[in-house]
Amino acid sequence: MASVVIATDWVRLLVICVFFTAAAGAVLWWARLASPWPVVTAAARAAVQLAVVSAVVTGVLASLPLTAAFLVLMAGVATGTSAARTKTGRRGVWVGVAILSGTVPAIGALVASGLVPVEGIALVPVGGILIGGAMTATTLSVRRALDTLRDRHGEFEAALALGFTEAVAVRELVRGPAGEALLPALDQTRTVGLVTLPGAFVGMLLGGAPVWQAGALQLVVLVGLLAVEAAAIAVVVELVARGFVRRTSVVGDVRLT
Repeated sequence: MASVVIATDWVRLLVICVFFTAAAGAVLWWARLASPWPVVTAAARAAVQLAVVSAVVTGVLASLPLTAAFLVLMAGVATGTSAARTKTGRRGVWVGVAILSGTVPAIGALVASGLVPVEGIALVPVGGILIGGAMTATTLSVRRALDTLRDRHGEFEAALALGFTEAVAVRELVRGPAGEALLPALDQTRTVGLVTLPGAFVGMLLGGAPVWQAGALQLVVLVGLLAVEAAAIAVVVELVARGFVRRTSVVGDVRLT
């Protein structure tokens, strides 16, 4: 089996990356789905960030303190990204609680079980996958929950009139919509091997690991993601219900005391 999955011809690599970026932006513009510029800026940021990470990752992986610091940086960036995407302003710091609520126990369980060694080469990729999954679930569930509060404000008021407390009324409204944030992780787990071959599996194969070992690690990662994302969504529901997470840019949003 060839050990290289992509040719290292930098000219062709640049051309194809520009092509894919331009294609994505063109489709968004042509279909009037959104501005193409977020695609361009995201691609540019990805290129710069991957270049920086590639330059420093060797030193990070060789040192446990640097590995821990890098994981903290990942969590901080994930929190900032989710807060910006959900437009929660200064209250967006609370989304970090949701992201970490399942991620920290999951990493701890993997290390305690011995499945993931206390080494940077293992902790950084596994931690990154779990933090990324928690970030996505948090962002989607917050957006769905806050959109529901805005669109179904009349039902919220009706629940209060019936004697429900504000927290209980919000929970009843947002549980279902927020729970839909778990669908991508569920679909990925249900179709693994048939539709998708996720990164952990492919990465281990390219690294020379036996197929069964790659499959076992991918299974652990997938079910870990389900646990991490489920915890993040549950915490989001509580944070929204208790008024810690609110969309500051929306006038007339539901106010909780």
